This record gives sequence, structure tokens and C-alpha cells, in this order.
Amino acid sequence: MQIDNLVVIVTILALGVYLWTGMRVGRARHLYGVPAPAITGAPEFERAYRVQMNTLEWLPVFLVSMWLFAWYWNAAVAAGIGLIWVLARIHYAVSYAKDPAKRGPGFGVQAVAAMVLLAGALGRAVFAAVTGGQAAG
Repeated sequence: MQIDNLVVIVTILALGVYLWTGMRVGRARHLYGVPAPAITGAPEFERAYRVQMNTLEWLPVFLVSMWLFAWYWNAAVAAGIGLIWVLARIHYAVSYAKDPAKRGPGFGVQAVAAMVLLAGALGRAVFAAVTGGQAAG
């Protein structure tokens, strides 16, 4: 498999978003006096923490699905959908920090992007398994 630079760049961007959410948790710990290892405290801290944890929960689904979609279908399309995921995660993080009730659009878009990647990879893998066809696109 040839590694596609666009997929690599989006992977690094996604990891950057995760690191950014972690730094926001550290900043919130300091600002709101929440000592480690506590995970409860000021609502602003708890929102920052939940954003980081939710991002971590979605990263395996997203990253594996994006790479498999790139392998089975098209790397540029996978990277494009992946970039949508990254931007939606940023929107989710900023919205959640301001008002948890407004986190839905960012969350929804990233979930759809991840599911498209996952379903696309699974569909092509099943097709290749059933038909004996070539796995990679």
C-alpha cells in the first residue's frame, strides 16, 4: 500500500485536535483549581474534560475507518471526508465549551463523516471477500 500524503496530513491534524483538547483541559485545571487526578469541578473544566474524552473515544473509529476507506476506495476522498471530521470536531469543542446544548451540529457532522468512512470500508471489504475481487481500489 502506498501511503497517501493527504491521509497522513489529515491524520496528523486529527491528532493535533486531540492534543489541543488536552491542552484545554490542562488550562481549565489551572484556571478553575481542579487538581489532578480529579475529573469533576467547575462546569467549564468538566466541559473541557468531556470534549477531550469524547474526542479520544471517536479517534479509533475515525482513524481506522479513514485509512481503510483510503485503502479500499480513494485516498483523496478519504482525506476530504477526514478533513470534514477534523473541522467538525473543532466546531464541537468550541460549541461545547460555550454552551453544551449547542454541541449537536459539530458532533453530528463528525459522526456522519466517521460512519461514511466506516461503511465505505466495510462495504468494499465485504464485496471483495464475497467476489474474490481485489481489495484495494
